[in-house]
Amino acid sequence: MSTPDTPQQSDLRATLDERSAGRRRFGFIAGGLAAAGLLAAGVVFAASALGGNTAGAGEAATPADAPSEPLSVRIATSQDSDFQTAIAQVAREKGLIVEWVNLSDWVLPNTELAAGSVDANAFQHILYLSNFNVQNEENLTPVFSTVITQWGIFSATLDSLDELEAGARIAIPDDPSNGGRALFILEAAGLLEIADDSGEFPTLDDVTSNPLNLELVAIQATTIPQQFDDPSLSAVVVGTAYFDPSQNITSDDALYLDNSLDEANLPYINVIATRDENKDDPAWEILRDAYADPRVAEALQIESAGATTLVQVSTETLRSKLADLEELARANL
Repeated sequence: MSTPDTPQQSDLRATLDERSAGRRRFGFIAGGLAAAGLLAAGVVFAASALGGNTAGAGEAATPADAPSEPLSVRIATSQDSDFQTAIAQVAREKGLIVEWVNLSDWVLPNTELAAGSVDANAFQHILYLSNFNVQNEENLTPVFSTVITQWGIFSATLDSLDELEAGARIAIPDDPSNGGRALFILEAAGLLEIADDSGEFPTLDDVTSNPLNLELVAIQATTIPQQFDDPSLSAVVVGTAYFDPSQNITSDDALYLDNSLDEANLPYINVIATRDENKDDPAWEILRDAYADPRVAEALQIESAGATTLVQVSTETLRSKLADLEELARANL
């Protein structure tokens, strides 16, 4: 799934330099951050409260270019987080009131958005969005990119993939987009081969070679970290940031890690999504600026230890890729 570096790959590659520059310029914030966990599914992410130069308690700084009357939006997510609190605080300083609406699964944030109960959602990558749009005949669209989460293969009992035995059971997500990503990771790790014509949504039927006769167990992605210690499982394939902080599992514990900033991972970039008729709301530009605030970037970097990275990919690129993915999803119906 990797592709050679080309000039066209600058959207993702530029993130590396941006992140390094951010650490140099804003490293002083680290001392003001409290420890907090981070959970992201190509979806949900958490970081500590803002540190650094923020308004005092009960006060909100008001930049000169902020609207005189704040705009407001309701944004659906699938879990509360301190990172959302940080985004809301910065957005408020810029003239936007953000109300996060915590919903219990990965379906409701899209169905509630389509129904008009919320203005946007922030929980999914564009591959997941494409599958939802096609299956539900909707036209939700990204307004800007947010983060991408690193995925890998993890085990509670093995120290190396070389220790995998024939017939070992490995958990992968049961939804088409994240399940396909897990299969690509297993292929990149040398454990499987997938048919060349499988597209972006490979299934178990697309596995053409499985030398160890691995048993791939499809379960809900959000529950995989809780089943990490299941003695019947030799390994799991999941986003590093899915693990609860209390589990003390980081990218250093992975048996194999994908390169989240590889251009091939463009489908897994998370976005703020809204209804097509709402895509030009001026609130999105303010919210984009909030996500780009260095305090938020530094908070995410510190708390995720690199497992989740803020990325800036053009809206045109996101929408073009979404259209391509929707065509593939229709072909798989």
